[in-house]
Amino acid sequence: MKLCLRGDVLTYSGDPWTHPVEEVRHYIEDGLVVMEAGRIMAVGTAAELLPGLESKTPVHDYSGHLLLPGFVDSHVHYPQTEMIGAYGRQLIDWLNTYAFVAEQRFADPDHAAEVARVFLRELWRNGVTTASVFCTVFPQSVDALFTAAAEHNMRIIAGKVCMDRHAPAALCDTAERAYTESRALLERWHGRGRAEYAITPRFAPTSTEAQLEACGTLAREFPDTVIQSHISENVDEVAWAQSLFPEARHYADIYARFGLFRPRAIYGHGIHLAEEELDCLHQSRTALAHCPTSNFFLGSGYLDVNRLKLRDKPVRIGLATDLGAGTSFSMLQTLNEAYKASKLSGSSLPASHAFYLATLGSATALGLEDRVGALAPGREADVAVLDWRSTPLIEYRMRYADDLEEALFVQMTLADDRAIVATYVAGQRVHARDGAVSP
Repeated sequence: MKLCLRGDVLTYSGDPWTHPVEEVRHYIEDGLVVMEAGRIMAVGTAAELLPGLESKTPVHDYSGHLLLPGFVDSHVHYPQTEMIGAYGRQLIDWLNTYAFVAEQRFADPDHAAEVARVFLRELWRNGVTTASVFCTVFPQSVDALFTAAAEHNMRIIAGKVCMDRHAPAALCDTAERAYTESRALLERWHGRGRAEYAITPRFAPTSTEAQLEACGTLAREFPDTVIQSHISENVDEVAWAQSLFPEARHYADIYARFGLFRPRAIYGHGIHLAEEELDCLHQSRTALAHCPTSNFFLGSGYLDVNRLKLRDKPVRIGLATDLGAGTSFSMLQTLNEAYKASKLSGSSLPASHAFYLATLGSATALGLEDRVGALAPGREADVAVLDWRSTPLIEYRMRYADDLEEALFVQMTLADDRAIVATYVAGQRVHARDGAVSP
């Protein structure tokens, strides 16, 4: 059965850093998105498409609101939902004091299932319909998330974290267990519905060479899977990683030498990478997940998105909340922080580029650009509905927005979860701001 959404429409067909914005940004005032069987069938003006619909076709009327591709969060930790906003530590101390403590509770499958439900509900409340997610070392934490996502046919990328050193004993596996448990989970979930498995070494300092080799073996055996990890987030971490792998030329070389740099590999942060490392990312088509909220919260630094996108050898970049060092599920608030990071770098992040980053840009970084991240026929029917005037202040400010670029900039600097009117996953509404839908 067809279902139509009516409202203003914004989507992208390419990268505004490499093409003129007016060629790749597509805006329809009073548009219609036609969905059926979890796919988008047509996108156009309401005036063009409404007359061709059967008389009983449901139309959810969001006139005066903005229809967007569902946001794509390219790097997030669902087990850290319960300790978001933990005070006063930089990366390594923060991991030991908060994250590793919380993650030990995921040995309990009931706890994992509870947190997974909360996590998904918060994603939907913020218009996020696809996410690349770190679980914990416990396989049951992966099962819990995939099971909860499958109930709503949500596209989730997730994997068991692999760590065999420099972590609490309860969170350490071995090289052999990392391989066998990851492979079992991959074979159980990858390609089942919209689930995709991610090979997930936490980061180089918590894996031995044997474990990174095991992850690389798995990556060679399953070349279509995502690889996710962290790189160059904190200056002390960089020095630590290089001391643990003295034979590597630099941090990026640690992963590259084990076959963990390739298309569909994505690494969180990348703040302190040298030019040679950025060249390595470009040549291997490995992506970075830009995590500005987390970077600021932990005092790690900031990433210059414009420089990385505009260099002679550009780097693929997605946008990420990096919860729970990131302090919000909102991709709008994450864009707010991304703009501040660009200003500290001496440039500005235009709103049209920012919304690309949160949708098709993140999808491209994850190798999903043919499936999600855009509103176009044949794409999966994941849609976020944004209220142009979600608060009294925004309503007032929007009276003075002269064009689309300014209107979008108002949203990415002032809006938050209150702006998300509804979220659709595979053509089904999973969130409504008025509470009409309770997932």
